[in-house]
Amino acid sequence: MSPIELPPVIINDSTLRDGEQMPGIAFTLAEKVAIAKALEAAGVDEIEAGTPAMGNAEIDAMAAVGEALRESAVIAWCRMTEADVDAACRTGFSRVNLSVPVSDIQIAAKFGKGRADILDRVRRVVAYAREQGLEVAVGGEDSSRADLAFVCEVIAAAEGLGAHRFRFADTLGVLDPFATYAVFRRLCAETDLELEFHGHDDLGLATANTLASIQGGATHASVCVLGLGERAGNAALEQVVASVDRIARRRTHVRLQHLPALAELVAAAARKPIPEGKAIVGASAFTHESGIHVSGLLRDPGTYEALDPMLFGRTRRIVLGKHSGTASIAHALGALGLPTNETRTREVLDRVRVHAETFKRPVGEAELLDCYVAAAANR
Repeated sequence: MSPIELPPVIINDSTLRDGEQMPGIAFTLAEKVAIAKALEAAGVDEIEAGTPAMGNAEIDAMAAVGEALRESAVIAWCRMTEADVDAACRTGFSRVNLSVPVSDIQIAAKFGKGRADILDRVRRVVAYAREQGLEVAVGGEDSSRADLAFVCEVIAAAEGLGAHRFRFADTLGVLDPFATYAVFRRLCAETDLELEFHGHDDLGLATANTLASIQGGATHASVCVLGLGERAGNAALEQVVASVDRIARRRTHVRLQHLPALAELVAAAARKPIPEGKAIVGASAFTHESGIHVSGLLRDPGTYEALDPMLFGRTRRIVLGKHSGTASIAHALGALGLPTNETRTREVLDRVRVHAETFKRPVGEAELLDCYVAAAANR
């Protein structure tokens, strides 16, 4: 089956759960509902809405999120315990992700036991959740540092009890794309379960690893808006969905034009401004200053834009600064209806460069006009 014939990659957004675990972030109930509705409007398939074991306030917030949604599936994140399943049932959700450590270091540190205990927990709690009528996904915490043969044992146990998915978590962000691809090729050969990748960004590879997992056979991608999450965060929703089509030659249900507004909403709720250079949604993502780049762009946008900004509801910006060239200046002056020639353009460029270096910011329209007038007066 060619990539274009494959079903869409399912996007599971964890902004309201793992994203809120980034130090200093605490969403209000109104913010959670607004973010969830924006995610749904953008076409996100699944929303991991929180951790019910946190208590009544979290359960009430999760229930409100679930009531606000009409299309996106809502999921409760739980530890592999009966008590967490009971708490999840109080949200009114029909789906849970039951997470359990699968690496020896985490098993020993958290439980003081061995792999047999983990298999017992999986068999006991997955069966219990299924008895409550819940759809169950099993998450393997720290899968990337686990013995892969044991991970496959956990998957087999979960599958045998009616779980529909396994989440392979790179909890500490230690994988590289080559290893990720190889892991998912192996998992696809071992199970018919849906396979999801949850990547952290400790080495800056979360998005790359997510794409590698998809190319290796993952059916689902776990992401957060703006890459929020523990420590260095998670794979960024906007980067993954834009790259799935461009690099993996696959598709998602996410509507790309919704991404900038969604990112702004989450950034405001998180009280974390979007870095200007942030891919896809940053202010400078489709902004050009370099003279060489602008000269090419003015002839053919494809020379220096692999992504059309209109896909994301954005527009291209050309700004003037230290690295501008004569093509940029001539274009800007022409847009203002100002007559010019090669000599005048060069004189204005010299003044623009001095101004940009002095004030360390782009040169605005009024400042360009001042440079033009000063250049004219100097003749």
